[in-house]
Amino acid sequence: MKKYLIYCVITIAVLGCNSEKKFNNESADTVSSNLLAEDTTLSAKIIKTADMRFRVKDVQQTKEQLSSAVKTMGGTIAEFSIQSTIAETDKVKYSTDSLLELTSYHTEGLILAKVPSDQLDEFTNRVAKMALFVDNQSMKLDDQSISYLENNLKNQNRVEAVAQLNKHATKKSNNVETSLYIKDDYVDKKIENMRINDKVKYSNITLNFYQANTIKSTLVLNDNLYDYRPGFFKRLWLGIDNGWTIFKEFILAISNLWMLIVIGIAGYLMYRYFRKKKLEAV
Repeated sequence: MKKYLIYCVITIAVLGCNSEKKFNNESADTVSSNLLAEDTTLSAKIIKTADMRFRVKDVQQTKEQLSSAVKTMGGTIAEFSIQSTIAETDKVKYSTDSLLELTSYHTEGLILAKVPSDQLDEFTNRVAKMALFVDNQSMKLDDQSISYLENNLKNQNRVEAVAQLNKHATKKSNNVETSLYIKDDYVDKKIENMRINDKVKYSNITLNFYQANTIKSTLVLNDNLYDYRPGFFKRLWLGIDNGWTIFKEFILAISNLWMLIVIGIAGYLMYRYFRKKKLEAV
């Protein structure tokens, strides 16, 4: 009798476990099927990106107009820059102490913006009207629907896996570490889908614009020291006056050497005296 009761208990336990396992599998399959049906009805995840390069009359003014247009449409400016490159420069004499500096330079602007995707076409048309000439214009569509759905389905699998691991976790097993790894991967996929949603909602557009070479004239200080010298006649008179000063200094220098002059004269006189004596003796 005891043996019969033991067999009954074991049979009931096995049937109960199988039923629970079957119920869990059916529940997981039902959730996955519902998730797949729900995600396949979602709108397509189309990421739009655009590029434009165009010529304008004034780069600074265009930058202000573009910033205003982006804000009006609910977008944001991610980055902007304006750069001027000097092509040629020259300096022309304007007066004795002034020069006219002439500079030829080329100015370019760059804007990286994010605008609502449903208004991207309208925005590019608005930008084209600001341009004097459009060099190139392009748009790229990237369908991320499959990647988005893949992330969602994988995340559902991770949720179920973590639930099973937590259910059978023990202190001696490594289920906790595995569960944390799966949760981190779940977060990565979730954030990746958030990025996809953001890129679908707001399109990135790159705007390169430039203006024709500009000539700018600026009055600057003359740094050529030669131009600051006095005029010809002034310098001639200064030269004569300076020569007279040098001559007087020369006389003064000779006066300081009077002893050498006396010795020289005495030597000359002695030379003539001895020469005369020599001639008389002959």
